[in-house]
Amino acid sequence: MPDSIGIPACFSSGERQTVEPGAAVTRSGQTVFMSVYRTKLAGLCRLIIITWCKNLLVNGLSISVQATNGSENHQCKAAKFNGETEPQSDFYVAIVCEEEVVLLVGDLKKDAYRKTGCRPALIEPILVSRKEHVFGKKRFTTRVRFIEKGKFHGISIEFINGGSSGGDIIGCRSDSQLEIKVDGKLAILVKHLQWKFRGNESIHVNKTTRVDVYWDVHDWLFGSGPRQGLFIFRLVSASPSLLLTQEEENYGSGLENDNSGGSSSFSLFLHAWKEE
Repeated sequence: MPDSIGIPACFSSGERQTVEPGAAVTRSGQTVFMSVYRTKLAGLCRLIIITWCKNLLVNGLSISVQATNGSENHQCKAAKFNGETEPQSDFYVAIVCEEEVVLLVGDLKKDAYRKTGCRPALIEPILVSRKEHVFGKKRFTTRVRFIEKGKFHGISIEFINGGSSGGDIIGCRSDSQLEIKVDGKLAILVKHLQWKFRGNESIHVNKTTRVDVYWDVHDWLFGSGPRQGLFIFRLVSASPSLLLTQEEENYGSGLENDNSGGSSSFSLFLHAWKEE
Protein backbone atom coordinates (compact mmCIF):
# COMPACT_ATOMS: atom_id res chain seq x y z
CA MET A 1 0.00 0.00 0.00
CA PRO A 2 1.50 3.39 -0.91
CA ASP A 3 2.25 5.89 1.84
CA SER A 4 0.54 8.83 0.18
CA ILE A 5 -3.19 8.19 0.39
CA GLY A 6 -6.42 10.01 1.04
CA ILE A 7 -7.46 9.92 4.69
CA PRO A 8 -11.12 9.38 5.63
CA ALA A 9 -11.79 11.83 8.45
CA CYS A 10 -14.62 12.88 10.71
CA PHE A 11 -15.00 15.82 13.08
CA SER A 12 -17.36 16.18 16.01
CA SER A 13 -17.88 18.86 18.62
CA GLY A 14 -20.07 19.25 21.65
CA GLU A 15 -20.09 19.48 25.42
CA ARG A 16 -20.29 15.70 25.95
CA GLN A 17 -17.61 13.67 24.20
CA THR A 18 -16.31 10.20 24.88
CA VAL A 19 -12.63 9.28 24.73
CA GLU A 20 -13.27 5.60 23.96
CA PRO A 21 -13.05 4.25 20.42
CA GLY A 22 -16.11 2.34 19.32
CA ALA A 23 -16.32 -1.34 20.16
CA ALA A 24 -16.66 -2.11 16.46
CA VAL A 25 -13.24 -0.57 15.82
CA THR A 26 -11.63 -2.81 18.44
CA ARG A 27 -13.31 -5.96 17.16
CA SER A 28 -12.29 -5.21 13.57
CA GLY A 29 -8.58 -5.65 14.33
CA GLN A 30 -7.66 -2.04 13.59
CA THR A 31 -4.76 -0.47 15.42
CA VAL A 32 -5.94 2.70 17.12
CA PHE A 33 -3.79 5.55 18.46
CA MET A 34 -5.64 8.19 20.46
CA SER A 35 -4.11 11.37 21.91
CA VAL A 36 -6.05 13.44 24.45
CA TYR A 37 -5.07 17.09 24.85
CA ARG A 38 -6.27 19.56 27.47
CA THR A 39 -6.47 23.21 26.53
CA LYS A 40 -8.67 26.31 26.86
CA LEU A 41 -11.31 27.18 24.31
CA ALA A 42 -13.17 30.44 24.82
CA GLY A 43 -11.71 30.65 28.31
CA LEU A 44 -12.89 27.20 29.42
CA CYS A 45 -10.91 24.00 29.98
CA ARG A 46 -11.72 21.51 27.22
CA LEU A 47 -10.46 18.21 25.83
CA ILE A 48 -9.44 17.63 22.22
CA ILE A 49 -9.08 14.04 21.03
CA ILE A 50 -7.10 13.10 17.92
CA THR A 51 -7.54 9.46 16.85
CA TRP A 52 -5.69 7.67 14.06
CA CYS A 53 -6.63 4.15 13.02
CA LYS A 54 -5.28 1.65 10.53
CA ASN A 55 -6.48 -1.61 9.02
CA LEU A 56 -5.30 -3.65 6.06
CA LEU A 57 -6.83 -1.25 3.53
CA VAL A 58 -6.74 2.31 4.79
CA ASN A 59 -5.68 4.78 7.48
CA GLY A 60 -8.35 6.92 9.15
CA LEU A 61 -8.56 10.09 11.24
CA SER A 62 -11.17 11.13 13.81
CA ILE A 63 -11.25 14.44 15.70
CA SER A 64 -13.41 15.23 18.71
CA VAL A 65 -13.58 18.62 20.45
CA GLN A 66 -15.31 19.10 23.79
CA ALA A 67 -16.82 22.42 22.76
CA THR A 68 -19.41 23.79 20.36
CA ASN A 69 -17.34 26.67 19.03
CA GLY A 70 -14.28 24.88 17.70
CA SER A 71 -13.52 24.11 14.05
CA GLU A 72 -11.09 21.75 12.34
CA ASN A 73 -8.76 22.08 9.38
CA HIS A 74 -6.41 19.36 8.18
CA GLN A 75 -4.17 18.38 5.29
CA CYS A 76 -3.37 14.66 5.09
CA LYS A 77 -3.70 13.72 1.42
CA ALA A 78 0.07 13.52 0.96
CA ALA A 79 0.85 12.28 4.48
CA LYS A 80 3.64 9.71 4.69
CA PHE A 81 2.94 6.89 7.16
CA ASN A 82 5.95 4.64 6.54
CA GLY A 83 3.89 1.67 7.65
CA GLU A 84 2.76 3.29 10.90
CA THR A 85 -0.73 4.08 12.19
CA GLU A 86 0.05 7.77 12.60
CA PRO A 87 1.56 9.84 9.78
CA GLN A 88 5.27 10.56 10.14
CA SER A 89 5.52 13.64 7.90
CA ASP A 90 3.83 15.90 5.33
CA PHE A 91 0.60 16.59 7.22
CA TYR A 92 -1.11 18.82 9.74
CA VAL A 93 -4.27 18.81 11.87
CA ALA A 94 -5.36 22.15 13.30
CA ILE A 95 -8.15 23.08 15.73
CA VAL A 96 -9.27 26.70 15.59
CA CYS A 97 -11.27 28.69 18.13
CA GLU A 98 -11.87 32.46 18.14
CA GLU A 99 -9.25 33.06 15.44
CA GLU A 100 -6.58 31.12 17.34
CA VAL A 101 -4.99 27.79 16.46
CA VAL A 102 -5.43 26.13 19.85
CA LEU A 103 -3.98 22.77 18.74
CA LEU A 104 -1.63 21.99 15.87
CA VAL A 105 -0.31 18.49 15.15
CA GLY A 106 2.08 17.66 12.32
CA ASP A 107 5.08 19.13 10.55
CA LEU A 108 3.35 21.46 8.04
CA LYS A 109 2.85 24.24 10.57
CA LYS A 110 3.40 27.12 8.15
CA ASP A 111 0.77 25.68 5.80
CA ALA A 112 -1.67 25.37 8.70
CA TYR A 113 -1.34 29.01 9.75
CA ARG A 114 -1.53 30.21 6.16
CA LYS A 115 -4.64 28.19 5.29
CA THR A 116 -6.52 28.91 8.51
CA GLY A 117 -5.54 32.58 8.54
CA CYS A 118 -5.35 32.39 12.33
CA ARG A 119 -2.67 33.18 14.86
CA PRO A 120 -1.13 30.58 17.19
CA ALA A 121 -2.45 30.37 20.73
CA LEU A 122 -0.21 31.93 23.37
CA ILE A 123 0.41 28.63 25.17
CA GLU A 124 0.48 25.13 23.73
CA PRO A 125 -2.06 22.54 24.95
CA ILE A 126 -1.07 19.81 27.40
CA LEU A 127 -0.93 16.20 26.22
CA VAL A 128 -2.83 14.44 29.01
CA SER A 129 -2.81 10.85 27.80
CA ARG A 130 -2.23 8.56 24.90
CA LYS A 131 -4.22 5.40 24.30
CA GLU A 132 -3.20 2.69 21.86
CA HIS A 133 -4.94 -0.50 20.73
CA VAL A 134 -2.40 -2.84 19.12
CA PHE A 135 -2.62 -6.43 17.91
CA GLY A 136 -0.09 -9.25 17.92
CA LYS A 137 0.62 -12.82 18.97
CA LYS A 138 3.12 -12.53 21.80
CA ARG A 139 5.10 -9.33 21.28
CA PHE A 140 3.82 -5.76 21.25
CA THR A 141 5.82 -2.60 20.61
CA THR A 142 5.26 1.13 20.60
CA ARG A 143 7.13 4.42 20.89
CA VAL A 144 6.25 7.12 23.39
CA ARG A 145 7.55 10.46 24.60
CA PHE A 146 6.87 10.86 28.32
CA ILE A 147 8.09 14.47 28.31
CA GLU A 148 6.67 16.80 25.66
CA LYS A 149 10.12 18.14 24.79
CA GLY A 150 11.98 14.92 25.53
CA LYS A 151 13.09 11.99 23.39
CA PHE A 152 11.02 9.07 22.17
CA HIS A 153 11.41 5.79 24.04
CA GLY A 154 10.81 2.36 22.55
CA ILE A 155 8.60 0.05 24.62
CA SER A 156 8.46 -3.70 24.04
CA ILE A 157 6.11 -6.11 25.83
CA GLU A 158 6.55 -9.85 25.36
CA PHE A 159 4.72 -12.86 26.75
CA ILE A 160 6.88 -15.98 27.22
CA ASN A 161 5.11 -19.33 27.53
CA GLY A 162 6.42 -21.60 30.26
CA GLY A 163 7.87 -24.84 28.93
CA SER A 164 6.74 -24.24 25.36
CA SER A 165 8.08 -22.20 22.48
CA GLY A 166 4.94 -22.01 20.43
CA GLY A 167 1.96 -23.27 22.41
CA ASP A 168 -1.11 -21.25 23.19
CA ILE A 169 -1.28 -19.27 26.41
CA ILE A 170 -4.26 -21.24 27.67
CA GLY A 171 -3.04 -24.66 28.81
CA CYS A 172 0.60 -23.47 29.03
CA ARG A 173 0.33 -21.18 32.06
CA SER A 174 2.97 -22.86 34.21
CA ASP A 175 6.03 -20.62 34.72
CA SER A 176 4.85 -18.11 32.11
CA GLN A 177 6.74 -14.81 32.15
CA LEU A 178 6.21 -11.22 31.08
CA GLU A 179 9.04 -9.00 29.87
CA ILE A 180 8.77 -5.23 29.56
CA LYS A 181 11.70 -3.50 27.91
CA VAL A 182 12.44 0.20 27.46
CA ASP A 183 14.86 1.17 24.69
CA GLY A 184 15.88 -2.48 24.37
CA LYS A 185 16.82 -2.87 28.04
CA LEU A 186 14.88 -5.12 30.39
CA ALA A 187 12.91 -2.94 32.82
CA ILE A 188 10.44 -5.43 34.34
CA LEU A 189 10.48 -9.23 34.47
CA VAL A 190 7.39 -10.92 35.93
CA LYS A 191 7.82 -14.63 36.68
CA HIS A 192 5.01 -17.06 37.56
CA LEU A 193 2.60 -14.87 35.63
CA GLN A 194 -0.30 -17.20 36.38
CA TRP A 195 -0.16 -15.85 39.97
CA LYS A 196 1.02 -12.32 39.17
CA PHE A 197 -1.19 -11.42 36.21
CA ARG A 198 -1.93 -8.04 37.83
CA GLY A 199 0.70 -5.80 39.37
CA ASN A 200 2.75 -2.64 39.24
CA GLU A 201 6.35 -1.48 39.50
CA SER A 202 8.20 1.79 39.30
CA ILE A 203 11.00 2.14 36.74
CA HIS A 204 13.43 4.77 35.49
CA VAL A 205 13.39 5.22 31.71
CA ASN A 206 16.55 7.34 32.08
CA LYS A 207 18.49 8.98 34.90
CA THR A 208 15.91 11.73 35.43
CA THR A 209 12.53 10.26 34.47
CA ARG A 210 10.55 7.84 36.66
CA VAL A 211 7.45 6.03 35.43
CA ASP A 212 4.94 3.83 37.25
CA VAL A 213 3.96 0.74 35.23
CA TYR A 214 0.71 -1.19 35.80
CA TRP A 215 -0.29 -4.41 34.04
CA ASP A 216 -3.36 -6.62 33.87
CA VAL A 217 -3.05 -9.71 31.65
CA HIS A 218 -5.74 -11.86 33.28
CA ASP A 219 -7.59 -12.29 29.98
CA TRP A 220 -4.43 -13.42 28.21
CA LEU A 221 -4.23 -16.34 30.59
CA PHE A 222 -7.81 -17.17 31.40
CA GLY A 223 -10.00 -15.44 28.81
CA SER A 224 -11.56 -16.68 25.60
CA GLY A 225 -12.00 -15.07 22.20
CA PRO A 226 -10.20 -11.75 21.67
CA ARG A 227 -7.97 -11.38 24.71
CA GLN A 228 -6.78 -8.00 25.89
CA GLY A 229 -3.88 -7.12 28.16
CA LEU A 230 -3.83 -3.63 29.63
CA PHE A 231 -0.60 -1.76 30.38
CA ILE A 232 -0.45 1.73 31.89
CA PHE A 233 2.71 3.83 31.94
CA ARG A 234 2.27 6.93 34.11
CA LEU A 235 4.89 9.66 34.44
CA VAL A 236 5.77 10.21 38.10
CA SER A 237 8.74 12.54 38.06
CA ALA A 238 11.30 14.08 35.74
CA SER A 239 14.10 16.59 35.78
CA PRO A 240 12.70 20.13 36.15
CA SER A 241 14.70 21.18 33.09
CA LEU A 242 12.66 18.75 30.97
CA LEU A 243 9.29 19.77 32.32
CA LEU A 244 7.16 22.83 31.66
CA THR A 245 8.31 26.42 31.89
CA GLN A 246 6.92 28.48 34.80
CA GLU A 247 4.38 30.08 32.49
CA GLU A 248 3.27 26.66 31.26
CA GLU A 249 3.10 25.33 34.82
CA ASN A 250 0.82 28.19 35.85
CA TYR A 251 -1.32 27.54 32.78
CA GLY A 252 -1.44 23.82 33.53
CA SER A 253 -2.49 24.51 37.13
CA GLY A 254 -5.32 26.64 35.85
CA LEU A 255 -6.41 23.85 33.54
CA GLU A 256 -6.37 21.35 36.40
CA ASN A 257 -8.52 23.63 38.54
CA ASP A 258 -10.98 23.97 35.69
CA ASN A 259 -11.06 20.21 35.19
CA SER A 260 -12.31 19.02 38.57
CA GLY A 261 -8.95 18.06 39.98
CA GLY A 262 -7.53 16.36 36.90
CA SER A 263 -3.82 15.64 36.77
CA SER A 264 -1.33 17.08 34.30
CA SER A 265 0.88 13.95 34.51
CA PHE A 266 1.10 12.12 31.21
CA SER A 267 -0.15 8.52 30.97
CA LEU A 268 0.11 5.91 28.23
CA PHE A 269 -2.65 3.29 28.08
CA LEU A 270 -1.60 0.35 25.93
CA HIS A 271 -4.31 -2.18 25.08
CA ALA A 272 -2.50 -5.25 23.73
CA TRP A 273 -4.89 -7.60 21.90
CA LYS A 274 -3.61 -11.15 21.43
CA GLU A 275 -4.32 -12.71 18.06
CA GLU A 276 -4.39 -16.45 17.51
